[in-house]
Parts: sequence; structure tokens; C-alpha cells
Amino acid sequence: LQTMSGNEHDWLALKPQEPSPSQCCGSGCKPCIYDVYEKELAQWERAKANGDKSLLMEKKEQSNNSELNPDTFTAFSISSVEQLTEDTYQYRFELPGNSSLRLGLGQHIVLRGVVNGLEVQRAYTPISPGNAEGYFEVLMKCYEAGLMSQYIKTWKKGDMVFWRGPFGGFPYQPNKHGELLMLASGTGLAPMLPILQAITDDEEDETFVTLVGCFRTFDKIYLKPLLQDLARYWNIRIFYVLSQEMSLEKLPWSYQENTYTGHLNEDLMKTVINSCRRKPFVLICGSSTFNEDMSRYLKAVGIEEDSCFVF
Repeated sequence: LQTMSGNEHDWLALKPQEPSPSQCCGSGCKPCIYDVYEKELAQWERAKANGDKSLLMEKKEQSNNSELNPDTFTAFSISSVEQLTEDTYQYRFELPGNSSLRLGLGQHIVLRGVVNGLEVQRAYTPISPGNAEGYFEVLMKCYEAGLMSQYIKTWKKGDMVFWRGPFGGFPYQPNKHGELLMLASGTGLAPMLPILQAITDDEEDETFVTLVGCFRTFDKIYLKPLLQDLARYWNIRIFYVLSQEMSLEKLPWSYQENTYTGHLNEDLMKTVINSCRRKPFVLICGSSTFNEDMSRYLKAVGIEEDSCFVF
């Protein structure tokens, strides 16, 4: 068996690693981590064929220009950590100077973490306004067994964290839809907030919005003060559906009339749709089970797929 020549060995060491499935966040990013890999692999093959390692120099795994970019990861520093509920945190990241992420509405960014030597990537939607200067904020839920959660739980102020993006998003246009119905479960609230804020910030935008937030209990509702502020606008209504609250009597009275107990099922969906002032365009964000259930209930009450957008 002939041994590999030293040169061959060097080239193998430089070969890009194929991503493992845990590294793909599954959100349909363009470019996906697999696209980036294909591009790097082609570059490596070209360099190897030409015997010229300098052709690999443009390969930047992490960019240092501190600007968010879809192809490479950029490091951002954590400037504050705030615990919202027992398992949910709001992280603020610093942007150099007074720059802003310039995200489109509901766009997500991809986080890279390393846990026990395994690289993991997940998509998150910043909740700060897209034009916020000098910072961006992300809402994150930590799961007991989640790989990424184990990494996130170690974060403290001043740590550097790697992000790339932006991806996806809902192409929102003011006054294009008479009414938006937002169905959000847990942290699925995140992509709804920049859209809500864009609507309330624009005096010319007269879109009605009905937001239905699904949480387990009253304590688990995130960002209550912000939601209460938004609900004061003439064109915004917010309902809550709490799956593990038995009765509404213990809730503050201001929540009682717009809160339901149990699950957002087909009957409740009918009630919500009937209370909409116009035929709604629906935005959905939650777990894959939640998203599938919602699409099914909407279909049952006569709202077709072309009137829905799933984050």
C-alpha cells in the first residue's frame, strides 16, 4: 500500500469539511451552508488541480469587517443578557459605530455554535427594529436537551458570537393587505414584532392587524409591556391563547377579555377569522407541528395557501 505523499496529505488537510445535518438550520437560506460548501469545494479542487494553494486564500471562514454577510460568519459582542421567563432570554449584540443590520421585515440570521466539538447552526429572527442603530436584539428559548441551548447558556456579557445572514423574510408592503392575521407560538412572536413596529411607525399604513399569541401560561408571555403598547394602536388587536391556564380569573383584568384558555383549534380559529374586519392575509410562526396545524385549520375555514406565509 503506497503511503500518501506529504503533498497529498497537505491538500487533504485543506479540503473543506462537508457540513453535518446539524449544521443546516433548515430554513431555506440562500446561500445555504451546503451552497457555501459546494463553492469552497469547487475552489479547493481548482487550486489542487493547479497545484496552487494561493487560490484558497480568498476562503474566509470568518470575516473581520464586522458587517453581517450571508456567506461568512461575523463575530458580534454580547452587550447585555436579560432573562424574560424561566427559559427565555433576550440578548443584545453590539454593532460597530452606529451601524444597523438593515434587515428586511421578519428576516432571520443564522447562529453558529460549537458544543462538545460538534458544530450546530440555528436560525433566529432579531426582534429589534431593522433600522436600530448600534445594536440588535434576539429572543432565545433554551431547551433542556437542546445542543444550541447548551452553548447559549454559557454566554455572558462581552462574549463574541458568530452570525451570518440575513435570509428569508416576508416581503411586507404597507396597505397591501387589508388585514394581517399573525399566528405565533412562543418565540414565533419574534418575526411578527418588526412587522408590527413598521406598521405602527408609519402613519400612512392603515393595515389592520390581529395577533394571536399562543403560550403555555400567562407567565410565559414574552415582552408584555411592548405588546401592551402595540395593542393601544387603533389598528392592532392582540389575543392570547394559554394552553395550561385553567381559568382567566387570576389574570389581570386588562387581559381577561382578550385571552382564551386551551389550544388554538379549528373552532377558535373560526371565531378569530369571523372577528377580523377584512379577509386576512395570514402569517404563521411556531414549531413545525404548530405551523401544520394552523395551515390545516385555516384551510378548513376557507383560507387558502396563497393567503398565508409561514416563517
